[in-house]
Amino acid sequence: MSIPKEPRQLMINLMYLVLTALLALNVSAEVMNAFITLDEGNKASAATVNSQLDQTVKGLKDLLNDESKAKYRAISPAVDEVRAEVVALNEYVEKLRNEILDASGNMNGQVDEGDFKEEYGKKVPKGIKNKDITTRMLVDEKKGAELKAKLVEAKQKMIDAYTKLLNENGEKFGLRKEEVENRIKNIANNLPLNIDDETWKKSDKKSWEDFKFRQMPVAAVLPLLSQMEADAKSSEASLVNSMAELAGGRTIEFDAFFPVVSAKKSYLISGEPFEAEISVGTYSSQINPSDIGIFVNGSKISVGNDGKAKYSASTAGGSLGEKTLKLDAQVRNPLTGEVSKGSSTFTYEVGQRSVAISADKMNVFYIGVDNPISVSAAGSSSNDLQVGISGGGGQLTKTGSNTWNVKVTSVTDDCKISVSAKEMKASKQFRVKRIPDPVAKLGNKEDGEMGNGEFKVQKGLIAWLENFDFEARCEIQGFNLVKVAKREDPVESPNSGGSFNGKAQNLVTSAKPGDIYYFQEVKARCPGDAAGRKINSLVFRIK
Repeated sequence: MSIPKEPRQLMINLMYLVLTALLALNVSAEVMNAFITLDEGNKASAATVNSQLDQTVKGLKDLLNDESKAKYRAISPAVDEVRAEVVALNEYVEKLRNEILDASGNMNGQVDEGDFKEEYGKKVPKGIKNKDITTRMLVDEKKGAELKAKLVEAKQKMIDAYTKLLNENGEKFGLRKEEVENRIKNIANNLPLNIDDETWKKSDKKSWEDFKFRQMPVAAVLPLLSQMEADAKSSEASLVNSMAELAGGRTIEFDAFFPVVSAKKSYLISGEPFEAEISVGTYSSQINPSDIGIFVNGSKISVGNDGKAKYSASTAGGSLGEKTLKLDAQVRNPLTGEVSKGSSTFTYEVGQRSVAISADKMNVFYIGVDNPISVSAAGSSSNDLQVGISGGGGQLTKTGSNTWNVKVTSVTDDCKISVSAKEMKASKQFRVKRIPDPVAKLGNKEDGEMGNGEFKVQKGLIAWLENFDFEARCEIQGFNLVKVAKREDPVESPNSGGSFNGKAQNLVTSAKPGDIYYFQEVKARCPGDAAGRKINSLVFRIK
C-alpha cells in the first residue's frame, strides 16, 4: 500500500537557492520565468503524490474490509483525519496564492485571465516582479505569520492523530511500547512539512515571515507556497504509508519516471565545466540504487544512495552555442521485476566573455547634464565590474546594478569609459560636447508677422532646446531691442535677462501696425556654460 517517497526535496531547495541568488543580481526575465517553472514542478509533484496516495488509501480500505484485518480498522479514521487536515491546509495556502495573484493582477476579487500575461510564449502572473504586494500582504498585514501558525498547527494535528492511533492500538497491533515511542519520534522528526524558526533569528529580520517574504517578488513567493503544499502532501504520504504498513499491506507501485536535471548553471562561459545532478522524477527510498539506470547521451552514469547521479562535461575548446543532453531513466521494481522507462532533454548554452558599454541616450556626453550609461559583462556579475572614466573632466556615479551616471566639464573627442571584470577588459571612446545652441523665440515664433495685441502681451524671449534628449534648460541672458516705426528714427534699448524691462518694455507696449522690431545680440546660457553664447536674432513686423 506504500507509495514512492518524494525525492526531489533537496534538488528543489538547491534550485530555489540558486534562483534567489540570481534574483539578487537583478538578472533577466528568464530567471523570473524559471521561478514559475519551479512552481509548476512543485504542483505537478504534489499532484503525482496525491494520485498515488488515493490508490494507496483505496487499497488500504479494501484490505481493512477483510475480517482477518478487523483489529486494524482503527487505522481508517486516523488516515481520514490526517488527509482532512492536509486538505484544509492546502486549501488555505491556495486561497492565499489566489489573493496574491489577484492583488498583483487586475484586483477584481478573483483569479482570472486578467491576472496573467504572455511572456516568452508562456502564461505567467501579470505582477511577476511585484515585491510590494507580497511584502504588504505577508509581512505588514501579518498573513505570513498566520501562514506559519497554520503550518505548525497542521503538522502537530497530523502527529497527534498518528500518536493517538499508536498509543491506543499499539499493543493490539503487536507493537512493544519502545516500538510505539520510536515510531512516533521518527515520524515527528522526519515529516517534510517543517518550519525553520531559528535561521531568521541570526539575521537582521524581525520575524520568520519578514525573513521569508520581505521584498520577494511574486515569482519567488509562488514556488515557496507550492513547496509548502508539496511538503504537506509528502508528510501525508509518510503518515499514511506508516499506518498502512501496520496492517501489513506493503507494496511498491511505480507510475511514470523521467530524468530531472539540476544544473549549477544553464549559461556557461567557454572553459567553465558544465556540472549537474540528474535524478529520477518519481522515486522511493525503498529502491536500491542498483535498480536505477540513468543515461546521458546514451552513456550510463553512476547513481548514488540518494537516487541522484552527478554529471559534468568540459566546455573548454569546444564550439559555442546551445548544447542538448538526451536523458534516459530506467527503474526496476524490486518486488515485481517490472522496469519503467522515461526520457527527456536538457539544453544549456556556452558563450564567450564579453563587455558591452552603451550610452543610454547618445554616443556623446554633454556638459552640464546627467549622461546615463549601461555596462554589462557576459559571464560576470555586476558586483565584479570595475568601471572608470578618463578625459573630459568626467566623473562617474553608480545608479544601479549595471548603470552609472556620467558628468563631464570640458569639450574633447577623447573621453574614455574603461571596464574590467574577472579576466576581461574593454573600453569605449565618447565625444564630449556643449549642449547644442537653443533657439530664441517670442511666444512660439522665431520671426515673421505678429498681431499688435498679441505682441504687446508678450513677456520676453525664451530659449528653446529642440530635439535634445536630455533634461536641460537654457536661460536668455540679454538682448538688444530695436524699434523702427514708419517715418521715425530707429529707437534702441538693451535688455538684461529674457523678460522685458525698463525702456524695452515701453518700446513693446508702444507697438503699432507697420512697426518693425529687431531682437539683436541675443545671448543665452545653458548648463555647463562658462559664459553666455550668442544665438539667433529675431525680426517681427506688427500687423
